[in-house]
Amino acid sequence: MNSKEMQEKIIQNYQKDEHMMILVFAQWCVNHDLDPAELYQRAYPQQGDNPALQQGIDLTVSKEESEEIPDTTILGVLSLFGNDDLAHVVTEEISKRTKEKR
Repeated sequence: MNSKEMQEKIIQNYQKDEHMMILVFAQWCVNHDLDPAELYQRAYPQQGDNPALQQGIDLTVSKEESEEIPDTTILGVLSLFGNDDLAHVVTEEISKRTKEKR
């Protein structure tokens, strides 16, 4: 494998992993009755429509069909991809949920 092929392979793997991160985020939102597009817009108000996010939303299942996604998992995944602004919005939602349970 030459250098160019190696670079392309790395980029493809990153993009695949990024799509998985988006799906995990979208499913976590569905599981907690949150709108993934609205949370994303709060985190990144300067960005318009995100086709990758919409694709992730389209692939979600109902919360009854989904496995639980722990809060620590979603925060770790977002952090891994440098989505600190989105992680902040997610943390706010976790805090709201925690306060409501009291």
